[in-house]
Amino acid sequence: MIKYLKDEKLEDLVKEGTYLVDFYADWCGPCKMLGSVLETMEDVNIIKINVDEHPELASKYGVMSIPVLMVFKNGVETTKSMGFQPEESIRKLLD
Repeated sequence: MIKYLKDEKLEDLVKEGTYLVDFYADWCGPCKMLGSVLETMEDVNIIKINVDEHPELASKYGVMSIPVLMVFKNGVETTKSMGFQPEESIRKLLD
């Protein structure tokens, strides 16, 4: 399931369960490639955050380049990965 962050607070969305958070931008080529992979992962809770719309969150989480994937488990960031990742690598991040 993919959810695009709008006005919600990220902390509220990730406080229970496991979430994959994707920091991206519409103009970013590798982000588009990663987005295609994420769309096939229907069994994963995914939150996409557009860094152009939410620069304060990008800054808060130290996102300097995109795409960046972060895994949150019960509200705690457990893993961070930069750049395009194939599905197999993303699934390893979630374990």
